[in-house]
Amino acid sequence: MSRLLPFISCVHNISSRVITGRVSPSVSLLLRSNPAGLPCVLAAGKKNLIDLPVLNEDEFEEQFVRGSGPGGQATSKTSNCVVLKHIPSGTVVKCHQTRSVDTNRKRAREIMRLRLDVVFKGDLSEVVVKKKESELRKKEKRKKANENLERKRLFKEGLAADSKPGEDTV
Repeated sequence: MSRLLPFISCVHNISSRVITGRVSPSVSLLLRSNPAGLPCVLAAGKKNLIDLPVLNEDEFEEQFVRGSGPGGQATSKTSNCVVLKHIPSGTVVKCHQTRSVDTNRKRAREIMRLRLDVVFKGDLSEVVVKKKESELRKKEKRKKANENLERKRLFKEGLAADSKPGEDTV
């Protein structure tokens, strides 16, 4: 743990400078503006990097409500469901995936970042683009499977036509 302390303090320094606006040139390489004017933080070393808007905690209204669904007393008596509302856009996220409030808060913020990315960027959002690509791949795969089924059906019909019961070839 003592070996991680300098790294953690460095990350805290950078994050506090980003929040206050005092950013050095080396850190400014990690920041860039969106077309919508929202700053995005790029994480170094991530393969599937998604440019998501930075969440400003002042723009959120957070509530803890009782959850619903299966689980009995564990869900109906505890207020561990997180309802997060982004005030400027009116986007609401409700997260009750686990029994832990902290985990639900983190997951609600992740979901909110994805939804805000879609709200601000629209069809240019990486979430929407990846979903469209996935649907296109799925459609192509389904088309290929249908072509193979049609080919097999035609082959079986050809075999059945070749071996009619009245015609024996010797």
